[in-house]
Amino acid sequence: MATIERFEQIEAWKAAREVTRAIYEVSGRGAFARDFGLRDQITQAAVSVMSNIAEGFESRTQALFIDFLGRAKGSAGEVRPVVCRSRCRLHPGGRIRPLDRTDRIVQPAHQPLHGLP
Repeated sequence: MATIERFEQIEAWKAAREVTRAIYEVSGRGAFARDFGLRDQITQAAVSVMSNIAEGFESRTQALFIDFLGRAKGSAGEVRPVVCRSRCRLHPGGRIRPLDRTDRIVQPAHQPLHGLP
């Protein structure tokens, strides 16, 4: 097994980056862009997943890394219901295509973090 030398190599971080891109793609336009509270909550939660993984990795202590992964897990847990709320609030009965990708990404990104306390 290869040693991870940079946080950018962590699969959960890569998935979080993809989710963040999708969220920024859709939240910067139309009704989503005008719903400041919803837009800010979902973008901050998505960025928080990436940031916590990176900060924990860079801490270089196992205990802090585990703590930050737990925070990333919590933020990933926040993203999922906010995506659902975004669909209901902005497109009742419809779909927001870039957010459809988040369902396929957030859950797998959340899985490596699932066994954390």
